[in-house]
This record gives sequence, C-alpha cells and structure tokens, in this order.
Amino acid sequence: METSSAAALLLKKQLIELQKSSTEGFSAGLVDDSDLFKWDVMIIGPYETFYEGGYFRAILQFPKEYPNRPPVMKFTSEIWHPNVEKNGVVCISILHEPGDDQYGYEDAGMRWLPIHTIETILISVISMLADPNDESPANVEAAKQFRDDYNGEFKKRVRACVRKSQEF
Repeated sequence: METSSAAALLLKKQLIELQKSSTEGFSAGLVDDSDLFKWDVMIIGPYETFYEGGYFRAILQFPKEYPNRPPVMKFTSEIWHPNVEKNGVVCISILHEPGDDQYGYEDAGMRWLPIHTIETILISVISMLADPNDESPANVEAAKQFRDDYNGEFKKRVRACVRKSQEF
C-alpha cells in the first residue's frame, strides 16, 4: 500500500470519517484492507421509490490521481436505471472527468471537482436513484421505459432487481 501518496492518505481519512458518521442510505468500506483504492459499497434503495427495499452492491475504484480525477462506480448487483450502463457503471455528472464537456451538455461545475468526497458521491447516487435523468441516459432502453411505461414495464424491471438484491 502506498501510504505516502496523497490519494491514499485522503482515502484513509475519508474512510475514518465515514465510519464515524451516521449517514443513512449507504455503507462503504474497503474490499481488502491492503487496498485503499477499491471500496465495497452498499446502497439502500431510497424510500418511496421503486428501488425501496433494495440492497445494491457496488465497487468504487479510485484512480491514483484522486482527488484530481474521479473514481469509477460500478454496481455489482443487477440494477435497471436510465443512468446506469447495462454493465453496471454509474453515469452521473460528478463522476465525469473534470473540465468542460466535449458535447456541451454539462458545464465544468457539474462535473468532478476535487472537493467531492465518498459521502457526496454516494448521496448523489442515491439522489440519482430517486430522480433519474432520462435526458442523458447511459441505458437508453431503461430511459425509454422510464418515459413511456413508468408504472408498467419500468416498475416491473426495477422491482425484479430489488427482489434479486435482497437475496444476498
């Protein structure tokens, strides 16, 4: 473990802070105590959403350049959501590389900033579950269902993922 690196020191500090805080809706810790750059995350489906009752596991993989570059978050639990790629990778603004968006969709202030913490990332993901952005989908099929058949097929697919997540 590179204890001398600024990224490792910051991640260790954030781990300690998370263990002391009582933020609801998620838990997070290291996959392996010898690797501060790979975290195991559990997101609890937000109350009064189709995701309620779900326990969604994910991996947060931090680059060595953290906090100057964002981590990648990938759900390992099956999840059906407009802003989660079919392979589980979470696609939200604060996890996009810093700077201006080449497509002009996001301004730099919406993207990754070094002030973001693991806690702010996970709160943003919970918010994303509660309020999907179907204007900029990572999963086009889920976004189409979200728009066209919200209380039908979309709800059915999400609830199936919730049931599956409860079998851990």
